[in-house]
Amino acid sequence: MPNILWAALLLLSALISPAAWAADPAAVGGIDGVIRSIFEPISNAITPIVFAKVPGTEILWIVMWLAIASVTCTVYLRFIQFRLFGLALQAVRGRFSQKTDQGEVSHFQALSTALAGTVGLGNIAGVAVAISIGGPGATFWMIMMGLCGMATKCVECTLGVKYRQINADGSVSGGPMYYLKAGLAERGFPQFGKFLGATAALILAFAAFGIGNLFQVNQATAQLMSQFQITEGAYLFGIGFGVACGLVIIGGIKSIARFSSILVPVMVGIYMLAGAVILGLNLDKLPAAFGAIISGAFTPEAGFGGFIGALMQGLKRASFSNEAGFGSAPIAHAAVKTNEPSTEGLVALLEPFIDTVIICTMTALVIIVTGAYLDKDVTGAVMTSNAFNAALPGFDVVLTISIVLFAFSTMLSWSYYGLKGWTYLFGEKTALLYKLVFCAISVIAAAMSLDTVINLSDALVFILAFFNVLGLYFLLPIVRAEINSFLHKLKTGEIKPNK
Repeated sequence: MPNILWAALLLLSALISPAAWAADPAAVGGIDGVIRSIFEPISNAITPIVFAKVPGTEILWIVMWLAIASVTCTVYLRFIQFRLFGLALQAVRGRFSQKTDQGEVSHFQALSTALAGTVGLGNIAGVAVAISIGGPGATFWMIMMGLCGMATKCVECTLGVKYRQINADGSVSGGPMYYLKAGLAERGFPQFGKFLGATAALILAFAAFGIGNLFQVNQATAQLMSQFQITEGAYLFGIGFGVACGLVIIGGIKSIARFSSILVPVMVGIYMLAGAVILGLNLDKLPAAFGAIISGAFTPEAGFGGFIGALMQGLKRASFSNEAGFGSAPIAHAAVKTNEPSTEGLVALLEPFIDTVIICTMTALVIIVTGAYLDKDVTGAVMTSNAFNAALPGFDVVLTISIVLFAFSTMLSWSYYGLKGWTYLFGEKTALLYKLVFCAISVIAAAMSLDTVINLSDALVFILAFFNVLGLYFLLPIVRAEINSFLHKLKTGEIKPNK
C-alpha cells in the first residue's frame, strides 16, 4: 500500500503543481496558462539542449546521433534488412512459432501494436513538412533513413525479447529499461545499466502523457471540430477518447494487440486505397514525380533540405515516422510468443518499411503529382488534405477519419509503453492508477493548446533515444550472436518452419 500511495503522489505532483494551481487561473490564462506555468520552465531548460544545432550548420545533433546509429547497425549486421527480408515475412506469419513458446501475443499482433504507435499524424503532416522544406528530393532521404532504420529496429527489438521479464501470471514486461539494465550488466557495466534503465522507465512513464495522449487527442479533436464546423464542447470529444481508450487498455496488452491487429490494417488500408486511386488517376505524372525525387535529392538545396525535412522535422514531431532507436517499440514486441529473440527482431524491421518506405512514400507521391507542394502558404496536414482533395473532392472526410484512427491507435500503444515504464519503477500494483490517470488526461487535452507540453515531451523522448542508442552500441555483439544462433539452428534443422 505505501508503494501505491507514493506512486499516486508522485504522479499527481508531476501533473499538478501546487504553486501553479494556487494561482488565479484567470490571471495565468485559464487551464492553458496553468499547464504552461507548470511545464514551461522545465521545457525552456531542456529543449534548447536537446534540439541544439551542430555548430555552423542547421542540423540538429540528435538527428545526426540517430542517423549515424541506423547506418552503424546496418553495416554491423551486414545489411540484414535486405539479406533476411524474406525470412522476416515468414516470421511475421508465425512460421517459426511453437505452441509452447512463452509470451502473450502473436508476431503479427506485436507488429500491429508497434505500428499503431508509429503510424500516425506524422505520416500525414510530417511528410508534407519535409517536402515543403526540401522539395520532392526530401522523399529520397526519407526512404533512405527508413531503410537504414530497419536495422536499428531489429537490434532494439531483439534485445527487447531477449531480456524481457515473464511475470508470475504469465504476462510480459520488456523494453529499454530491462535490456539496458540486464544487457549492460552482462557486458560488465552493471551500474551504468541500472542508471540507463531507470532513466528510460521514468521518461517513458511521463512522456507518454504528452506524445501519446495530449497531442493525439488535441489534434484529432481540432480536426473533427474543423471538419464538422463545431465551435463548442471540445471536452466531450476528450471524454469520448478517454472512455474508448479505457475500454481497450484496461484489458492489457492482449486487448490492445487484438484491437490493433484489426484497427491498423483497416486504417492503413483506407489511407493507402485513397492514395492508390489518386496515383492511378495520375499515372502519366508518376515518371516526372520519380524524376523530381531522384534529381532533387542530389542538388545541394534539396539534399540538405531533404535531410532536415525527413530527419530533423520528422524526428521532432510526436508521431515521428518510425521511432527507430527510440526504445518504445521493443516494449510491444517483447510480449510476442517466441523463444527465439531474433525472430521478433526480424519482424520488427518490417515496421519502418511499412511506416516510412510505403506509407510516407505514398503520401509524398500524392503531394508531388497533384502539385500541392507548390503552394508555399500551406504545410503539414493542410497540404496533404489539399493534395488529396485536388484529385478526390470530399477526401477531407476520409482524412479526418484517418487522423482520428491514427491518433487513437497511437494512444493505445503509448499508454502501454508509459505503463511499462511506470510499473518498472513502482510495481504492477500501481498499474490501474496509471491507466485511469492516462484516460482522464484526455478530457483536458481536447480543449487546450499544447506547445509547451509537446516541446517538453518531444525533448524527453529524444533524451530517451540518446540513452537507448548509447546502450545499443554496447549491446550490438549480443544481437549479432542471437541472429547467427537462430540462422545456425535453421540451417541445421534444429528449427523447422511450420507449414
